[in-house]
Amino acid sequence: MGNFTFNETTIKGVYIIDVKVYGDNRGYFMETYKESDFKAAGLNYNFVQDNQSSSRKGVLRGLHFQKKHPQAKLVRVMKGEVFDVAVDLRKNSPTYGQWVGVVLSEENKRQFMIPRGFAHGFLVLSDYAEFTYKCDDVYHPEDEGGIIWNDPTIGIEWPEAGEIILSEKDKIQPLLADIKIEF
Repeated sequence: MGNFTFNETTIKGVYIIDVKVYGDNRGYFMETYKESDFKAAGLNYNFVQDNQSSSRKGVLRGLHFQKKHPQAKLVRVMKGEVFDVAVDLRKNSPTYGQWVGVVLSEENKRQFMIPRGFAHGFLVLSDYAEFTYKCDDVYHPEDEGGIIWNDPTIGIEWPEAGEIILSEKDKIQPLLADIKIEF
């Protein structure tokens, strides 16, 4: 597909996307999104909002989802390195409750495509990271849900990053078994 290689993970609909980078002594250029290439790969999304965050080493953001307004996300790292995770929350999915993770960095320039019906989170592995993502629905703060990052039934194998730094809300998120959603 032109400048992208779409690699579906062990969870249907979740893709690791490698991007063709053109570089020389001046620096580099790359396309980060091209609608026609994504649609040719079967990824038909209408992105309506872009977000960016910065975090220091050990910050873990997640696991978050929108309850009534689920969002598909195309995520990538502009600076630094993170371990990014998607957890399948689709009740009728054969991979319900399973997770897939990938290291995203400014060096590998990989992207992670997470469809609707997933919880999402990431852990910063570098001293500092800038993280950006496209969403196919706008954010509704009153609609946010979450799952505790270390839920033993999910069993995410987070890499070592020193002390884990969580927001106050992420410290008290419920277990997967205690959430009531239908995707």
